[in-house]
Amino acid sequence: MLRLRPIHERDTLWDVLLPAGVTLLPPDLAAIDELLAEPALLAPFRALWQRQDAATGRCAEHDGRPTLPMASYVRLMLVKVRTGWGYETLVREVSDSLHLRRFCLIALSEPVPDESTVRKLTRRLGPDLVAELIRGLIEMAARERRFRPAAMRTDSTVVEADIRYPTDAGLAATGVRLLARAARRLRAVSEGLTPAVRDRSRSVGRRLRAMTRTLRRRTGEAREVVLRLTDEAGELLGRSVTEARRALALARSGALEQGARVRRAVERLETVLAHATRVVEQIGKRVRGEHISDRLVSFCDPDARPVRKGRIATPTQSGYVTQLAELTSSTRRGARGLILPPVTRAGSVPEDHLLVETLAELRGRGLRPAEAVFDAGFTVRATRAALAGLGTEASIVGSATNAGSRRTRRRLARYRVGCEGRIAHLKREYGARRSRLRGLDGARIWEGWAVLAYDIDTAAALPPRRRR
Repeated sequence: MLRLRPIHERDTLWDVLLPAGVTLLPPDLAAIDELLAEPALLAPFRALWQRQDAATGRCAEHDGRPTLPMASYVRLMLVKVRTGWGYETLVREVSDSLHLRRFCLIALSEPVPDESTVRKLTRRLGPDLVAELIRGLIEMAARERRFRPAAMRTDSTVVEADIRYPTDAGLAATGVRLLARAARRLRAVSEGLTPAVRDRSRSVGRRLRAMTRTLRRRTGEAREVVLRLTDEAGELLGRSVTEARRALALARSGALEQGARVRRAVERLETVLAHATRVVEQIGKRVRGEHISDRLVSFCDPDARPVRKGRIATPTQSGYVTQLAELTSSTRRGARGLILPPVTRAGSVPEDHLLVETLAELRGRGLRPAEAVFDAGFTVRATRAALAGLGTEASIVGSATNAGSRRTRRRLARYRVGCEGRIAHLKREYGARRSRLRGLDGARIWEGWAVLAYDIDTAAALPPRRRR
């Protein structure tokens, strides 16, 4: 049952008995509370539930158990993003704080939702709903607040996946362990009818330790020894893959009763086997010196890819590329604006390809900034072609085709540098550096909530429009 707002009043009998100072929110939370009181911000939730109900034939307002109020859910997620807490810490801290309870619209007599409720809702609602919330916030800021976008600055950055540094030998060690575990589960539900897959973790572990000792030598022979040990780890993983295929073939032959537990065990083994096969192929290509076009870097996050952005400290990062476009009212120093819904993709996607989707968001909102600045990662021809029809003057740093005087070019170059600071601000204060949710959709959800929290903080500080 869909509930947009709590059914109880925020001021209960217990709140009346408290001192007056306790019931007042801090200035930052009070400004955000006033902004989130707009009913139009919760419209995407109703639209999402209506689409899901039309597909299932149910009614969200009457069928099922009542859900967590969406107004409380949005505020809980904002507190989580602004503080960097996990779900369990979030629930515990909100339960113990009078200010946070009042901000999240949870009365003193009401229980705080369980952490699993908030966590599962985040995945279930998906990234598209967060993008709709950002769009609605930008429209409300242009309508109710004094926000007039006059300039736009765009840049891309890497969102790191929540994985450890990938190596081919380490992936082989993970593969033999996961294959043995998945085969044990299938063997348990099939009552021993499927063959077992030998756990070769100790054998691969010996190669990893020998590889570590080899790298400490710092000699010219270290590379050849490392390739040989990696090849041996890949051969061990290949043997486990062969045994897993034999077990999977028996499970698919119809000799087992196809119950729910057997189907889940078979699907799990199929997934791990597909990833392990890719790792074996990668190791073979590396040993032969061939190019690896689509490298797998993690079993738990198979969508993540290696990305090279030219950083000195970390030249290669594993994760996703996201493009952020900030709209500001001016190009003065310290200008702060609202960010469009981020465009996140897996792998090293060119800047120009992401710019097409970013400008589609701009056109969808009917916004036409007078100036737009980009760094040297954007090509001149593709950028100007993407901006055609908007009436926006593009300025690419370092390009000789930029129009305007020397003073104008210096002003726009200085304005573009602020995009680097904005990205660093999002990563430092809103947790946009590393996605704690797995998969491409998880990264999109994570970056969307970071941008939404930043936009809400920015819009709450804007002066409201005077009403006649």
